[in-house]
Amino acid sequence: MRVVVIGSSGHIGSYLVPALVDAGHDVVAVSRGQSSPYRRASVWQRVERVVADRHAEDADGTFGKRIADLNADVVIDLICFEPSAARQLAEALRDRVQHLLHCGTIWVHGPSVEVPTTESAPRRPFGDYGVKKAEIEAYLLSEARLGRVPATVLHPGHIVGPGWRPINPAGHLDLAVFGDLAAGREVLLPNFGLETLHHVHADDVARSFLAALEHRNASLGEAFHVVSPAAVTLRGYAEAVAGWYGREADLRFAPYDEWKTTVTADAAQATWDHIAHSPNCSVAKAAALLDWRPRHTSLEAVYEALSWLGERGELPSL
Repeated sequence: MRVVVIGSSGHIGSYLVPALVDAGHDVVAVSRGQSSPYRRASVWQRVERVVADRHAEDADGTFGKRIADLNADVVIDLICFEPSAARQLAEALRDRVQHLLHCGTIWVHGPSVEVPTTESAPRRPFGDYGVKKAEIEAYLLSEARLGRVPATVLHPGHIVGPGWRPINPAGHLDLAVFGDLAAGREVLLPNFGLETLHHVHADDVARSFLAALEHRNASLGEAFHVVSPAAVTLRGYAEAVAGWYGREADLRFAPYDEWKTTVTADAAQATWDHIAHSPNCSVAKAAALLDWRPRHTSLEAVYEALSWLGERGELPSL
């Protein structure tokens, strides 16, 4: 099929585009052209490239038509964050595509009642990102069930793997936490370190889009969690990382309001977002309907990311 991938050179796209090419699809990669994919560069020579500034074109109302005019069988949207952008694209693609796949987020869930959280759990999002993504999900699934747009929504967890920094055991992105664990220095964690994170390897996310394409009839009008087999606690995560460096984790704990005074405001906000959500999601639906199962555990995915950072000299080598 002719497949358009919007946001093609990012974390997911760097795995997804080569996988689509390998599967025999004719791929059109749409991006701002400001960064290069960091995997399998030779494959990208077989990909049609389109440079577009989605933010600007959404604002002037031309982006949806631009994508529709590419005459794709399938559109995969990896970078839609505004309900208005989702509506513009979906309306332009009505009667033009066989499948629209949207990359959502497990942030459509707020605090869980029962875990692992399933896709059928009532949506209680909070924060601008989660609220908007939940609105987009509701809109696209409604459009699909009304027969207007053949849409599927895939909800990744905290995407990780070689190429970027993972969310650390304190719930933010500062590499110093990993450095302290590697050196055996004390690490302060919020509360009792029992809140959870739910990572997923970017390759597993890419495979979920392929699975949704291959099981189109089962995926239309549905949303799926795309996460590792199990969430990790902050404490258990920290202990595992220290163990990779041959250390025993030296952990101390403090209530969040005390803990946040020891980090930057940005780090404190990121941690609050993660521990307030404490995601722990089920992948049973994707396994049953799409025959998709993650190949990487949370810790395996993080290990690959830390190995890559070690090779670059940003962290001690594993």
